[in-house]
Amino acid sequence: MNLLRMEKKTLARSPRLDTVLMVEKFIQEKDGEYKKKQLWESLPKKMMYQTYSTIIDYLLISGKISVDSEGKIGWIFYPEEAKERLKMAHLTWKGGKKK
Repeated sequence: MNLLRMEKKTLARSPRLDTVLMVEKFIQEKDGEYKKKQLWESLPKKMMYQTYSTIIDYLLISGKISVDSEGKIGWIFYPEEAKERLKMAHLTWKGGKKK
């Protein structure tokens, strides 16, 4: 019974795609300027802090943002730049196997 309630509670705070994209864009523009709560307070569109925290957790887990030693949030997801760098002869991807 408690698990069912917890699932409903979690789903009640699931962010919409446009909200996630808005937070992503804002973080890209303000890269490394704000800590978590400061960033939330500065967003162009207000939202519940719990919803915002869900978005931040998703972005951290997906490898799109990082948090530095001061607690500031930075954008680290640059797939096009990575593709260009991998085309360079001296930079190659070894497939992840350790020797």
